[in-house]
Amino acid sequence: MPTPRRLSGRPSQRGCSGSARDDPNAWAGLKLVRTAIEQTCPAGVLPSEEAVLLLYGLEPVHEGEALAKPLSR
Repeated sequence: MPTPRRLSGRPSQRGCSGSARDDPNAWAGLKLVRTAIEQTCPAGVLPSEEAVLLLYGLEPVHEGEALAKPLSR
């Protein structure tokens, strides 16, 4: 039985191109999460998408941080 190959190196060296910022699936998933939170939580719990970009950053992980913050309270 062959041993499993381990991936090493940076993501660009593993065949991934671009950054997570360009991943439409990540943004689509986060949009669904944002919509669910907005429908179930009181108004004003989440910062706007524009505010997240300014306060947290441009990557999907930053949007995820902003979405997780009100859920952890």
